[in-house]
Amino acid sequence: MNYQLLDGKKISADMKAEIAAEVKEIVAAGHKPPKMVAILVGHDGGSETYVASKMKTGHELGFEDELIRFEDSVTEKELLDTIDRLNNDDSVDGFIVQLPLPKHIDEQKIIEAINPNKDVDGFHPINVGKTSIGLPSFVSATPAGILELLKRYNIETKGKHCVVLGRSNIVGKPMAQLMMLKAYPGDSTVTVCHSRTKDIAAITREADIIIAALGTPEFLAGDMVKEGVVVVDVGTTRVPDASRKSGFKLTGDVKFDEVAPKASYITPVPGGVGPMTIISLMRNTLISARRRRGMEAKYLYFS
Repeated sequence: MNYQLLDGKKISADMKAEIAAEVKEIVAAGHKPPKMVAILVGHDGGSETYVASKMKTGHELGFEDELIRFEDSVTEKELLDTIDRLNNDDSVDGFIVQLPLPKHIDEQKIIEAINPNKDVDGFHPINVGKTSIGLPSFVSATPAGILELLKRYNIETKGKHCVVLGRSNIVGKPMAQLMMLKAYPGDSTVTVCHSRTKDIAAITREADIIIAALGTPEFLAGDMVKEGVVVVDVGTTRVPDASRKSGFKLTGDVKFDEVAPKASYITPVPGGVGPMTIISLMRNTLISARRRRGMEAKYLYFS
């Protein structure tokens, strides 16, 4: 089968142009541009790269942005005090706390301290709960990006069997809930598989759509899928590769060379879900900015 790539780079570039145009509209109306703040703790390589990409994208869109850095030794109280300040700062439209955090800090306490109306990562339980029942909310950036990919490539989801591999709070669970909603993309019959699921291959072979978010490199093999399947690979694991200058390569949860020939659509890694995650975070910030300025704004799905 001749597969088509679900090109996250292209779609995110299209969305960047759309968001940048809206930022100009906001400024032309006499308002300040959207402002996003990122809090980064420590010097984890992946987090550093991810936050730098977020800041760069925001700058390109015309956002005001600010990076607040702390060392690993930061106390939980210092972080909570910073969050409280940002919650009460009217100039800030949205902010994120980059995860993971050091072990001495309670991540859930940090997430719950963020004002849900500024929670552009979509991790606060209020946003998670609203998302699950189809109320207006900030949808977690990675699931939102996946939905946008499916939508812009006109992937049929109604009545399709969607298998989600992984049950994380950030991707697996919200992805399953979103694909069940009475909406497009959605209206799917959803099965969630995880580390305790027996005979996963028997389930994935029945799937029309597979969203792989296990974090296990090359887990999904060619003999685990049927012809014509749509495959979204969320995995991005750094695997050692001596042939590369960096010493590693980014590897997805899917054996691309085996699965792609049987797929109708498939995301590459990198260049698939990653760019969509970042641009979806920016869209959430834009939505917050428009609403805070009394301008019309549409949440994903729910407006």
